[in-house]
Amino acid sequence: MVASFLADHDSVDLTPLADCSTCAYRDSLLAAGTCKPGDRCVVAESGRQIDRFFKVHPGFAPNYANDPFWERRAIAARYLSTNHLRPLLTDPDEAVRRVLAYRIPVDWLLELSQDSDREVRVTVADRLPETQLELMANDPDYLVRTYVAKRLPAGRLFRLVADPDNEVRRTVAERIPSVSLGLMAEDHEVNIRRIVAQRMDVDDLVMMSKDEDWTVRYEVALRAEPELLKQMLDDADEEVSFTARERWEALTMETAHAAD
Repeated sequence: MVASFLADHDSVDLTPLADCSTCAYRDSLLAAGTCKPGDRCVVAESGRQIDRFFKVHPGFAPNYANDPFWERRAIAARYLSTNHLRPLLTDPDEAVRRVLAYRIPVDWLLELSQDSDREVRVTVADRLPETQLELMANDPDYLVRTYVAKRLPAGRLFRLVADPDNEVRRTVAERIPSVSLGLMAEDHEVNIRRIVAQRMDVDDLVMMSKDEDWTVRYEVALRAEPELLKQMLDDADEEVSFTARERWEALTMETAHAAD
């Protein structure tokens, strides 16, 4: 293909314009006005023009599934019918495989679950059935594991409570059943322990009432029952002790009124 470029004298934008004299569609599509140089053209190296071409002529997409230009293959993949997609699962360009990750049937997704490209695997983790998600729980990339943690059934999150990444564990702390939060009570990340203190069953809060971080103890004081609050009245942090005393007095008064 011989290519030239047109540019508006008042603009820095260049519009790729293919040489229609050598185009195979010169006497058909061009003559019929269904392709347009600089706007709707499959041979120009312009993603926008290629996409516009396939929107009008989706039936031509299979002709470009093996095109040397990666972007032409990737755009063609958006318009291919399902029965033309499988050969592209091993396409050398990640942009093509990213399109496939969105389009292929669910029962093909595991074939891309170990793809070298993170974005491909993220899409797979976002689409896989819940029954297969655990197969990606050991993915080397934290973002993929975060997607797994967001979608796994809450009762199956145990294997991720000690994940090396804070974002993954934070997601687990927000979703794991409250009765299991004790497994994360000693997490090394303060923000995660705060989430644990906010969600943990009230009867289990005692295990966090001596946490080294005052903000965690503060969360405990906001939810604790009178017996535990009484133990926190002399907390080393003024905010925690004030909150514990204020709630202890209020709960004690409520109990007294209820007894009258």
